[in-house]
Amino acid sequence: MHKKIVTMSHITKAFSGVTVLNNVDFNIYEGRIMALLGENGAGKSTLMKILTGVYEKTSGEVFLNGESVHFRDTKESQEKGIAIIHQELNLIGHLSIGENIFLGREPINRFGKIDWKRLYQESEKWIAMLGLHESPKVIVNELSVGKQQLVEIAKALSLDAKILIMDEPTGALTISETEKLFSVIRKLKEQNHSIVYISHRLEEIFKICDDITVLRDGGLIGEVPVNEVNEEKLIEMMVGRRLEEQYPKADGEIGNTILEVKGLDNPFVKNASFILKKGETLGIAGLMGSGRTELARTIYGIYKMDKGEIFINGSKIHIKNPRDAIKAGITYVSEDRKANGIVLGMSIKENITLASLKRLSGILGHVYRGREEEVTEEYMNSLSIKASSSKQLVKYLSGGNQQKVSIAKNLFSEPSILILDEPTRGVDVGAKKEIYNLINKFKKAGMSIIMISSEIPEILGLSDRVLVMHEGCVSGVLDVEDANQENIMSLAVGKGV
Repeated sequence: MHKKIVTMSHITKAFSGVTVLNNVDFNIYEGRIMALLGENGAGKSTLMKILTGVYEKTSGEVFLNGESVHFRDTKESQEKGIAIIHQELNLIGHLSIGENIFLGREPINRFGKIDWKRLYQESEKWIAMLGLHESPKVIVNELSVGKQQLVEIAKALSLDAKILIMDEPTGALTISETEKLFSVIRKLKEQNHSIVYISHRLEEIFKICDDITVLRDGGLIGEVPVNEVNEEKLIEMMVGRRLEEQYPKADGEIGNTILEVKGLDNPFVKNASFILKKGETLGIAGLMGSGRTELARTIYGIYKMDKGEIFINGSKIHIKNPRDAIKAGITYVSEDRKANGIVLGMSIKENITLASLKRLSGILGHVYRGREEEVTEEYMNSLSIKASSSKQLVKYLSGGNQQKVSIAKNLFSEPSILILDEPTRGVDVGAKKEIYNLINKFKKAGMSIIMISSEIPEILGLSDRVLVMHEGCVSGVLDVEDANQENIMSLAVGKGV
């Protein structure tokens, strides 16, 4: 029997009379990795915020090494050896690695000044332990996201943290950075650290975790050892039903070439050429930094095209900005919905109609509010956006519903070509299935789709053809019948097939 470091017993939490956690038990074991799973809104973040002192529990008890504890803020939980590493890293980019590690608790010399020599010596010890070979004086903005993740871990370890909570730690990492992170996690486990691992990527759970706790709708579904469950069973526990087919594939009629890109060239993309057919889903794969997003953003007019030509239905078009792209029937759903896709402080209605208000306005610029409401309701129904009303602020929606609002905003421009950049990033398995169904629905209606994804099974499951990029170049295009993980990865690293 493994020793319990943390026991959260009968935890209930209510906000304004609404219960978001109901009688939940959660355990963390010494020297083991506990996966915490559930759809967005299941209560994972709330549970961890109670553990780390951000939220006050409504009822229940928390035990640390058998002793009842009550943390009033994160400082108190940190003092007891609990640290959380958020999905959106909490680093100050213009400061050095060492300054970030000891921010707010810098060592002081006998003159009351910061002891920089000691600060950097201590920092070097922590980052070396994690296999990060940069100088602690390097500015954080100069590091890759994967290395920034290691700085966050070093910061936590410098607090003498024995329990690390990792929230979607691989969301922005390359494959090699993910493997490096897994190596660090395994090393920490060997040193008897306990880790809570939160992720929507189920394949990672089986690679790195020992135990799994599943929440659904604020309640505990169960705790199981990872070797006693498979992916299908996990999904069933998370969504409350079986997902008959994880990647539903629509068989629609594929027509003539609608988009042709010839010799597209700029600082990000080199001599890229490809075609997209009517009613086709073209998947774009490649490692992070391969130029996938940059290709899409150039076609959409965000980045300038230095050389090359773009044709729509055989006619050459000139795209200097996103407005030109929208006029040509091209729209783009960003990979970073919070920064570029939606306005969190605005309502669902305001977000959906924001980019196309002219279509709802009279000659004098007056917006027809009744028509705006009708349009919003149409999209909320057709995309199954779950909310109390069209007036609900987008920041209060789940990740999957936020993504649907971003898609709806783009659909309102009535595009013939829809570019989806990482459409399921940060959404749970149930919402992923809904987004896949939407993609198939658009495809059946004759829309042409370019889908960029880091998840190769997703690319293989939904695409008719797969374009692979490497270092800004198109390294190959595969019919989906000829594509597999090995061929795609071979092209992605520039080896060919």
